[in-house]
Amino acid sequence: MGLTQIATSILTALLVGALTRGMFRIYFLLALSVLAIYWFQPVVPLRSFDFWIPALSLALVILTWSITSQAGVWRSRPNFIGLSIIIALVTLIDLSRYILPDPILTATTPPQFIQYFLFAIVGGAMILLFSRFSQKWTLPVAIVLLITILLILKSPILSLQASIFFRTLAHRPIENASALDLRWLGFSYIAFRLIHVLRDKQMGRLPELTLPEFATYVVFFPSLSAGPIDRAERFASDLKKDFALTQDETLLAGQRIIVGLFKKFVVADALALMALNDMLATQVRTTGWMWIHLYAYAFQIYFDFSGYTDIAIGIARLVGIKLPENFLSPYTKPNLTQFWNNWHMTLTQWFRAYFFNPFNRWIRGYKTIPAWMMILVGQLATMLLIGLWHGVTLNFILWGAWHGLGLFLQNRWSDFVKTRINISNPRLQATMQLGGILLTFHFVALGWVFFALSDPSISWQVLMKLFGLSS
Repeated sequence: MGLTQIATSILTALLVGALTRGMFRIYFLLALSVLAIYWFQPVVPLRSFDFWIPALSLALVILTWSITSQAGVWRSRPNFIGLSIIIALVTLIDLSRYILPDPILTATTPPQFIQYFLFAIVGGAMILLFSRFSQKWTLPVAIVLLITILLILKSPILSLQASIFFRTLAHRPIENASALDLRWLGFSYIAFRLIHVLRDKQMGRLPELTLPEFATYVVFFPSLSAGPIDRAERFASDLKKDFALTQDETLLAGQRIIVGLFKKFVVADALALMALNDMLATQVRTTGWMWIHLYAYAFQIYFDFSGYTDIAIGIARLVGIKLPENFLSPYTKPNLTQFWNNWHMTLTQWFRAYFFNPFNRWIRGYKTIPAWMMILVGQLATMLLIGLWHGVTLNFILWGAWHGLGLFLQNRWSDFVKTRINISNPRLQATMQLGGILLTFHFVALGWVFFALSDPSISWQVLMKLFGLSS
């Protein structure tokens, strides 16, 4: 989000928090979130895709809600109104091409109405068809569909092939096709929210939600582009509570927003001028300057990401939603486990709940596998998946492996210290605490080399320069 979008989000949140109550508050938040998913969507070189991509997001939301809800829920008043709000707003956005001289909510002109109408008919038919079949197979099919889309978007090779396919379909030259053509705003977070709902439904622990509650949860405009990843039942409980915006709540939200703006647009943007990147990696010659650029990147990515999170949490508080924390001073933690318990916490918790814990329960069934091997495989697999979530590239795989191995070594060291070393002395405890903080920070910082750069060969050159092993 840019400053204009943030300012507009703050203003609209203030109006909703101050003027709406009950179901009207939910309906207004749904409408704002639908409009935001179009307005926030960046321009896409493929014709009208800045309209189609948000439309597909909303279609996936409605599809997921329909297959996780009981039969006949469409007849209830809130669900009918929620569906009407979504359809009406998307239709108005498409019809704006005939009314307005220039698009307002989309980066380019929306498609012709007949194209949108056919999309709505086909999409509606598919959703009705899916909702008629047993959840036994519709739930896993929906999960596979979301993972497949995520894989295509995160893989440069698959994204490029998808761009070529759509350009060919539209009779456009494929020479300009790029892996960056398919920029789907917030899909990583949308997909994880939807997968969470689908998995909870499979496990029988998903509460019934109305369509307005569910759709607002998935595409909630403050957390649409950068998280955090909330849980549906927790979000819905805030949404259903009576809320009136008070002076104290406004001040608390305002403080959080100001802190976030300072982190992102002052500190992070200043550090970005000297943060490690591909160009600097090849130009820097001295070890000292390479460390400076690496430190700048380590703090830039923290202040950028945590700043956006603070802004999202502050705006959400203005409408009565208390989003979960995502960062709690991660660089001050004395070991890698505590770092990951305090860095991008909602992502870590998601993988722990939906992959690490189930995987560990499964692998423990193999009694012949030693305990240390189970720990290694579980932590390595989890961190590799987190790396792949950021992008299906070799550098993100290396970054995930770096942290997976680091967590395993830290686990082994912690067990060794507990049984072999007496650290009851306060001075020794303080020394080990400080040493742990410095070691953990530098381990994480070295891992950012893989994260910040695009090619393993460049990453290797940087690592060599950092330790004075390259001329």
